Amino acid sequence: MKSSNQTVYATALGDAGALGVPAGAGASAGSRAEDIALGGARISARLDRLPATRSIWKLVMLLSLGLFFELYDLMFSGYIAPGLVKSGILTATTHGLFGTSGVASFIAALFAGLFIGTAACGFLADRFGRRAIFTWSLLWYTAANIIMAFQDTALGLNVWRFIAGIGIGVEIVTIGTYISELVPKHVRGRASACSQAVGFCAVPIVAFLSYLLVPHQYFGLDGWRLVVLTGVVGAVVVWWIRLGLPESPRWLAQKGRIDEADAIMTRLEARVEREYGRALPAPAVPEPVRARAAFRDLLAPPYRKRTLMLIIFHVFQTMGYYGFANWIPTLLIKQGITVTTSLMYASIIAVAAPLGPLLGLLIADRFERKTVIICMAAVNVVCGLLFSQARETVLLVSLGVCLVLAGNIISYSYHAYQAELFPTSIRARAVGFVYSWSRLSAMFSAFVIAGCLREFGVNGVFAFISSAMVIVMLAIGTLGPKTRDIALEDISK
Repeated sequence: MKSSNQTVYATALGDAGALGVPAGAGASAGSRAEDIALGGARISARLDRLPATRSIWKLVMLLSLGLFFELYDLMFSGYIAPGLVKSGILTATTHGLFGTSGVASFIAALFAGLFIGTAACGFLADRFGRRAIFTWSLLWYTAANIIMAFQDTALGLNVWRFIAGIGIGVEIVTIGTYISELVPKHVRGRASACSQAVGFCAVPIVAFLSYLLVPHQYFGLDGWRLVVLTGVVGAVVVWWIRLGLPESPRWLAQKGRIDEADAIMTRLEARVEREYGRALPAPAVPEPVRARAAFRDLLAPPYRKRTLMLIIFHVFQTMGYYGFANWIPTLLIKQGITVTTSLMYASIIAVAAPLGPLLGLLIADRFERKTVIICMAAVNVVCGLLFSQARETVLLVSLGVCLVLAGNIISYSYHAYQAELFPTSIRARAVGFVYSWSRLSAMFSAFVIAGCLREFGVNGVFAFISSAMVIVMLAIGTLGPKTRDIALEDISK
């Protein structure tokens, strides 16, 4: 017995393949490729016409929990840095441009791993599926952090931070891709904002834990080690998360696994229809999706300009975002504030981290992603230059909050934006490739910022950051396409 949504769908499209008949059965290879392309378009049409009910948001929330643990691990570098210096493992400044005993080397080790994870391992989610790689990459970096927490040398600390970075890099690519493919086109922006809001709740938590733990020892362990080990709870939660997540039906359809994609869609449609309270609207009659793209297509129209734009964007936005986020306590100390007080102020500033994406729930699908990025980059420039001149507590904290808000609104916007610009068959690899430039940038800019701080103080750091954000505005404004409320497959044409 067919459910009502299956009947509507079959009537609208008039094709048994929509209800699970193997695509291209008994046909030639060329015909099978056409059937796969049409099957992918049908899956997309079925997804994009779904209302945003509880079942859709549940999928987003489950992925957001994975992002929470990822951002906890990604962001604790700056907050435990004073503890690493206090314990004598690292130094606050770097001896020589690329010295390996300073805080900059610890930050650079993470971003070197992130570069490998995003650039060299992004293909894993395209080959083995979003669900499997989401799970195993989280377990990878959790295990690496357990080992890192018991290191007593700069070399050991940096090596295991690098290894953890590889897993975090793979996870970053996978989550953004996964969310963009699981939700209807009319909620992609809000879904990204929601996931980032949940994820960035990790920032005030890690900041507050650092404030409580880093200056002290507990059970014979330095406080920074306990901050790292607290994130290990992610390894326990991940198995529960994965039980509620289906594989991406768009990815399955691209792989020719139409039956599996249809089964997932049928279950999802049934749940959504019950929550919706009436029959689902008929999906649009689809056009075949673009044939499977190859990685080399990133250098051909229409992807060449998008690829160039995102490379420029990632190189420079990273300088702005992590130039502040990873150095908040250190910058405050340079402004004349004590270690303990700087961690307290950093904790207050960090509370703003999830508020930026929460604002996105109100504006994400009302404005173009590129417009939001440009406006928030401008806010970053103004507030950063003012922060460098501030000395009063209230002004420092207020400007710090504005910088965090602007940075995290940019973050949720570009995570949605970059995943929209490439076809399903190479989406994870393409996002990983362009995103890897931000990891490479962060790795080297950590040393540049350390040098600016040593030679020119806080003023020099924010002059550098502001210049980078101006380039971000120019790249997005001149080269970025519009994507709001457009089907993923149409953006890829």
